[in-house]
Amino acid sequence: MGRMFWQFLLYSFMGFLFEISFARLIRHPKRDRKCHLILPVCPVYGLGALAILSLPGWVKASPLLLYLGGSLAASAVEWALAVFYEKFAGAPFWDYSLLPWNFQGRVCLPFSLFWGVLALPLVYWIQPWLGPRLALIPDTVTIPAALFYLGDAATSLFLLRRLGTEGLRWYIRFRPSEAR
Repeated sequence: MGRMFWQFLLYSFMGFLFEISFARLIRHPKRDRKCHLILPVCPVYGLGALAILSLPGWVKASPLLLYLGGSLAASAVEWALAVFYEKFAGAPFWDYSLLPWNFQGRVCLPFSLFWGVLALPLVYWIQPWLGPRLALIPDTVTIPAALFYLGDAATSLFLLRRLGTEGLRWYIRFRPSEAR
């Protein structure tokens, strides 16, 4: 269970880095994309990676099946998390309604196809390298880290319900005015 927690946390962090890089590349006005109050994580990436890594071995053995299965698994997670954030947090984080072939604005074909592309290096290179290293993290570190994560997640959910995504941007007051 500890390894799964660290996989989730690491891939959520990598997703956060991907999100801010992508937002800056396309010059999106909101370039931080944080989903938690303290931790720089986007849980949709962590859960999406876990869903892809949970695909059956026969799917992961074939690049084509992995591409298709990864696209579907990550899109299902993305849709479910979009519903969660909208219904329980009252704060949608993404809206694909202006993109082609979208479903309820929560998922869209272009990004679904991209998730399939990301599934290939995840399964064939990243996870085989990271997995054994994450297994070395002792439970004495995992349990406090998981409790900290859960506290941050609960606080973040509370703030999202009360203030929307702006409630998570406490650090903005420390930036120069032109970065806001």
